[in-house]
Amino acid sequence: DEVYVCDDPALRHFSIEPYAAVFEAFIAQTRPAAILVGATAVGRQLAPRVAARLKTGLTADCTVLEMNENTDLVQIRPAFGGNIMAEIVTPNHRPQMATVRYKVMNAPERSPHSSGQIVSLHVDPTRLKGGVQALEAAPKPEEKYIESADVLVVAGRGVKKEEDLAMLEELASLLGGQLACTRPMAEAGWIDAKRQVGLSGRTVRPKLIITCGVSGAIQFVAGMDHAETIVAINRDEKAPIFRVAHYGLVGDLYEIVPHLLGQLRERKEAAVCANV
Repeated sequence: DEVYVCDDPALRHFSIEPYAAVFEAFIAQTRPAAILVGATAVGRQLAPRVAARLKTGLTADCTVLEMNENTDLVQIRPAFGGNIMAEIVTPNHRPQMATVRYKVMNAPERSPHSSGQIVSLHVDPTRLKGGVQALEAAPKPEEKYIESADVLVVAGRGVKKEEDLAMLEELASLLGGQLACTRPMAEAGWIDAKRQVGLSGRTVRPKLIITCGVSGAIQFVAGMDHAETIVAINRDEKAPIFRVAHYGLVGDLYEIVPHLLGQLRERKEAAVCANV
């Protein structure tokens, strides 16, 4: 409904002290009951510093949020290695603060009609000076992140050799998606940690996710269970992943995936011939 804007040359590049000062000034002016911050590289720096200044609580990496009638924000996140879901409230201090992972919530549909109000926020320039000065910022090469992929193929412990990932890479490519992995695959160095799905990796919400040889530990499931369609391939019919999967294929991924690849290749070839 309202967007608060603080525009000053000192804020051109991110610097923790000036940005925290602006955040603090915004809170002093608006006095909100609750504040949500994106659990990004910037948000994870900014939120704890502001919470410390305000002497209030902060819950990191929330996966579920609920609001009680008395405005107590119930901040829910996995704890003890993901074995329980902790419900945390800050009843005696305001604002209540939490960082929230990307893709935990659905984005609202874009409205063609403009609404809301832009409010200018003035902060004393002396508060925008910090001990560190950013001289320039160099643009990073554009990357493809698994959070933005519509289709993901996830490699789990069931993959026996690093060379076998090429089979799953091809499956992802034929489906127009990306290859992702579980924590053991990232720790083994087989796949970049940026492609890890789960609480210690990335939270994803693709239209289709195919897990291959993934058991379905709660830490992994919490990072992908909001996907539109979940297909699980595992030879253990009692694997926890089947509890959240929409479609389950009980069998060896080394038999099932090549069969899927064969069908997808045939369809691709038929589509190419039809367009010639």
